[in-house]
Amino acid sequence: MAENGKATKKLQSASVPHVLVIPFPSQGHLLPLLDLVYHLSMRRVSLTIAVTPANLPLLSPLLAKSPPNSVETIVLPFPSHPSVPPGVENAKDLPSLPHFHSFMHTLVGLMDPLLSWARSHPKPVSAIISDSFLGWTQNLAAELDIPRIVFSSNGLLFTAVSHYLWLRMPRRPDPTDDNYPVSFEEVANSPVYPWRHLSWLYRTYVEGDPDCEFIKENFLLNLKSEFVVSNSFEALEGEEFRQSVQTLGFKQAWSVGPLAPTTGASDRGGTASMSAGEVMTWLDGCPDGSVLYICFGTQVDLSTEQGAALAAALELSGVRFIWVNKGASAVPNGFEKRTADRGRVIGGWAPQLAILNHAAVGWFLTHCGWNSVLEAITAGVAMLTWPMAADQFCNARLLIESAKVAVPAVEGMKTIPDAKELGGILRNTIGEGGKEIRQRAKELSTKAVEAVREGGSSWRELEDVVEEIYKISSKVH
Repeated sequence: MAENGKATKKLQSASVPHVLVIPFPSQGHLLPLLDLVYHLSMRRVSLTIAVTPANLPLLSPLLAKSPPNSVETIVLPFPSHPSVPPGVENAKDLPSLPHFHSFMHTLVGLMDPLLSWARSHPKPVSAIISDSFLGWTQNLAAELDIPRIVFSSNGLLFTAVSHYLWLRMPRRPDPTDDNYPVSFEEVANSPVYPWRHLSWLYRTYVEGDPDCEFIKENFLLNLKSEFVVSNSFEALEGEEFRQSVQTLGFKQAWSVGPLAPTTGASDRGGTASMSAGEVMTWLDGCPDGSVLYICFGTQVDLSTEQGAALAAALELSGVRFIWVNKGASAVPNGFEKRTADRGRVIGGWAPQLAILNHAAVGWFLTHCGWNSVLEAITAGVAMLTWPMAADQFCNARLLIESAKVAVPAVEGMKTIPDAKELGGILRNTIGEGGKEIRQRAKELSTKAVEAVREGGSSWRELEDVVEEIYKISSKVH
């Protein structure tokens, strides 16, 4: 994204605002917010990021690349909670999904230390930018009598859908009916989702449970902020999606994405069974657009049964593939040997950005996590969707029905796909049947790149965010 825009130049004579940034400690939330921080630092904004010790290393690329003295940190001990195992400071390290409620709740323990820090800091804080999962920071902003800007690591559609749920609290008459249709009349295109596609956080709400009531209040507090910044862009989610968010209570919604990993946020590295050089060399020998990339993010492990079904589908389809396998038992014995002439399995970490941007990769079988979605869009790679939880069903529908750059493949966290059916989808889509979708993906990629260039829609909206921060600062001080 182009830096040092017109808004910044107009404000050169103004005093530099000081913004407190509070990320939610989960890779999918924290990393795009760090990329936003980088862009703000390049536009003459001073920022302090609140972080706990175990998450501090994730800031290293940002701190190395940002202008000197523009980004500082405040390192606070991670609050304790009886249901959060000691030493766990990032959601990816939680032993199971049910621990997530307590993990969200325990973070409110950072409020008093942050309040003390802000009140004693020699440079007053002008505003707070914090993740949408940290609604309690709205109370922190109120205590300091400063505005808060909500950062949504998701798109505008899911931002609207998730807040609509907690505001309207739709319930299903039959607690066993997972197909019960829930209407979202105040959201763009009035979507209807079956109950099973709703956010797990919402579906597991239990009235009176302290953690659940805290999470509900968390999202309602977000709506008390005037501002929300989304990691999206105009060509993907236009004015009708912005209006959906504003209808629910936000007065201003900005789309500043795709927030590409300017600070090395995505391909940070890790332990892998195959080096990046080996991956690229193998791809170099494949025809353009012929390879299917398969990855389900940092928090999903396929079961043995799911892995066997996917492996059988790949064998039946005959397509070229790279399969990133985190789970030790997901890939059947002998599969790699049988498919060595047209596929590679990578255990552990993979250089996802480099893979997606290689000319040989034409398709991505994905869980539809928003960061993966944006990386695929930017690379011009079409998608096969396997949404499992959280925002993923919402994202998948946006890609299939609105953007038309994806094909449905499987859905559900525990679904074991029919190997013959999935194999047919892979064979037909990655062949002649998917040409039009691939072309649309390339066209959307061009629009994504244009959005973040100087003068593009996201560039302009980021300039507006900076200008608003300066206005806030002048009023506060």
